[in-house]
Amino acid sequence: MKINGVELKELKEKYDTPLYIYDVNHIKNNMDGYLNNFKSKEFQTEVLFASKALNIKEIIRICNEKNMSLDCVSKGEIYTALKASFDPKRIYFHGNNKSYDDLKFALDNNVGVIICDNLGEVEALNSLATKKIKIMLRMNVGVDAHTHKFIVTAHVDSKFGVLYKSDDYNKIMDILSKSKYLEFIGFHSHIGSQIFDLNAFKARAEKMVSYCKDFTYPLELNLGGGYGVHYTNDDSPISFDIVSKTLISTIENEIKNQNVKLKKLLIEPGRSIVAEAGYTLYTIGYKKKTPNKEYYFIDGGMTDNIRPALYQAKYDCDIDGKENLAKDHVVTIAGKCCESGDLIIENCKLPEAETGDLLITYTTGAYGYTMSSNYNKALTPAIVFIEDGKDKLVVRRQTLDELIEREI
Repeated sequence: MKINGVELKELKEKYDTPLYIYDVNHIKNNMDGYLNNFKSKEFQTEVLFASKALNIKEIIRICNEKNMSLDCVSKGEIYTALKASFDPKRIYFHGNNKSYDDLKFALDNNVGVIICDNLGEVEALNSLATKKIKIMLRMNVGVDAHTHKFIVTAHVDSKFGVLYKSDDYNKIMDILSKSKYLEFIGFHSHIGSQIFDLNAFKARAEKMVSYCKDFTYPLELNLGGGYGVHYTNDDSPISFDIVSKTLISTIENEIKNQNVKLKKLLIEPGRSIVAEAGYTLYTIGYKKKTPNKEYYFIDGGMTDNIRPALYQAKYDCDIDGKENLAKDHVVTIAGKCCESGDLIIENCKLPEAETGDLLITYTTGAYGYTMSSNYNKALTPAIVFIEDGKDKLVVRRQTLDELIEREI
């Protein structure tokens, strides 16, 4: 099997396994899909990459090349972007519990926009700021998208955002109206992840526009991300062109219906840019049959992909060189961690495997590396980017010495 012209066996020989692999041409095509379709004649538009999906210097360099902006959720993500020579003015800083140190770091490094989550953060930022800083306010719009409860972010009791006209909202607006340095530019919302229902996005858009009616100047609206991708055949993702054009047309209609002027509309795709462009390559080790199951053990697991254990996420896979053989074995792909829940894929259909076969899992480009851990002292895998048939190491495999270098 090849990824963008490169054989999996070659990648195994050069970089070993487990290995994260990315098709760069696929990534750039997805970025262009948003950039070319998310446009309006009525207001400015901006596409941000939600870097929590894959925050490494190489992907940030590609964002810079494409003139995309960046969504960061921590000091570490901002630091990585700065080290990749990304313009801090195009960084939007998220997070529900930014510390004084986090906020000071953002201010000192001239981050372009801070997206405030709550009253306490606005108060802290107001006390710290000594120069003008643009801020947006994250709103809890109460639109409950149909997705896993851990990745829904807009039900009324969510930890994220402020409810419109609540006591906290009114206090925030009072602070902003009097602040010397906090420049309020608009509202942000994000209703969840892996969403396939366009109606959820439309309902949120209507509410967001209505918030602008309280202001005498045109605001900016950031509609977040959350656009679903194809993990298995149970998923029905909506293409980036349809998502983009639907959001644009919905907002254009709403500002007309509600008689509101809008300065700029922003979105934050992350998963939908990198997920399907990413793969994880494993080597199959031992096999085991129990009274009710057959296991294929791999040399990775929940340390390089926590999503099945955390979200019950589903994946598809193949065995290199056997992808066209009869898939007559119902097996569970299990990792090597000392946890019964370390199962990457349950009850998948595959051909008979042999020790040493390569297993490829699909659509692992988002939240694999960024959520990886050293549990059981596992080493973090390498990342390889492939573009136009040429592979390039962009994150090297962690070493044993690096594993304990901070221990005293």
